[in-house]
Amino acid sequence: MSTASSLAQILPLATPQPLYEFAESPLLLRQQQQESNARSYPRRIPLALKRARGIYVEDVEGRQFIDCLAGAGTLALGHNHPVVVAAIQRVLADELPLHTLDLTTPVKDRFVQDLFAILPEALRREAKVQFCGPTGTDAVEAALKLVRTATGRSTVLAFQGAYHGMSQGALSLMGSVGPKQPLGALLGNGVQFMPYPYDYRCPFGLGGAAGVRANLHYLENLLLDPEGGVPLPAAVILEVVQGEGGVIPADIEWLQGVRRITEQVGVALIVDEIQSGFARTGKMFAFEHAGIVPDVVTLSKAIGGSLPLAVVVYRDWLDTWKPGAHAGTFRGNQMAMAAGSAVIDYLLEHRLADHAEAMGQRLRGHLQQLQRSYPQLGDIRGRGLMLGVELVEPNGPLDTCGHPPVARELAPKVQRECLKRGLILELGGRHGAVVRFLPPLIISAEQVDEVAQRFAEALQAALGSCG
Repeated sequence: MSTASSLAQILPLATPQPLYEFAESPLLLRQQQQESNARSYPRRIPLALKRARGIYVEDVEGRQFIDCLAGAGTLALGHNHPVVVAAIQRVLADELPLHTLDLTTPVKDRFVQDLFAILPEALRREAKVQFCGPTGTDAVEAALKLVRTATGRSTVLAFQGAYHGMSQGALSLMGSVGPKQPLGALLGNGVQFMPYPYDYRCPFGLGGAAGVRANLHYLENLLLDPEGGVPLPAAVILEVVQGEGGVIPADIEWLQGVRRITEQVGVALIVDEIQSGFARTGKMFAFEHAGIVPDVVTLSKAIGGSLPLAVVVYRDWLDTWKPGAHAGTFRGNQMAMAAGSAVIDYLLEHRLADHAEAMGQRLRGHLQQLQRSYPQLGDIRGRGLMLGVELVEPNGPLDTCGHPPVARELAPKVQRECLKRGLILELGGRHGAVVRFLPPLIISAEQVDEVAQRFAEALQAALGSCG
């Protein structure tokens, strides 16, 4: 019996999905002709969308898709959620200024109070907030300025596999070398890269607790060795779950160790919660899993309730920069702040962090069942509703951790077969071999089952096409 058939026995029977053929529409053809060669998603997801609600989107041909990309994690409540729409409409009806630079308004004040209320107490009592240009990468740029100004130091420690944005400073922190190669020098003062605790492919060839201990020892030695060759940095920046790097969750003991070491040597810890924040991982912020208090937290994506918004929250000992040290014309988006407050209220009222944890466990269970029949599913990982599946070549040569190589050709086939079955997924990780699941947090148990069913059918079809 096929895995798709066996999976169907434990899942609700799904409505048969048509196998879509993606002939290019006039909109897609014009996009290809007129938009930049730097466009990305349309190359893998050739859709022209016209309507969306909840976890579903509809294209101009009337075809419906389950959206497990959700604006790269931006749409915590899905598309056009009623509480978000109502918040935006209230701003418009009240004739509030839509654009205020960094002047305050009742809407902005409420958003700040709502944001501070969900911070852990140890951070909230020392917190300051800086509104940035409305993208996550600008929040990272602001964080770099902040820690360099406060410490008087210039270097930063980042991690292999990291993704912090595409502007010059943030790009310097990226693990992937591809986007950086055409640009030459980026941050002139230097970024030192460290191994991330990627358990499945441990950079020390150890894995498990031994790999975590080796990683922390390496970091501690680097920062304390007077002849280590690396100046004491202004900050260490990390993602609690690396998203674009392949949905790699950091070990809890490692996170606690990094916080201990950075506090010991007087180095600021920046935690990038741009994709993992706002209940995505089963906690309001992913760093809460480890019970640590960062010095700086960068936030964007879900924080604006689907509209552009980015902030840096940081401890007040860092607040030494001068007026105007970081600015941006579009940092006063009142509709985004109103939508953000609405999302915070909804997350708390409906306990969506707990829901994300439960739905993530449900989806993980389905994927693990598939894994028993399909060795191509090499590693299933993540936290909450931020999950990834690393696809592998099971008959390939094993690495030092005993795992086969990535299946770089299989992953795009699986993605394409999912799209044919009305399921939008994105890829990530080394060689783009990790299938990523980032559905809206409102996804129901039945919808999780449907996602798993379509993925199972797509995997079977993709493997069949491989011969």
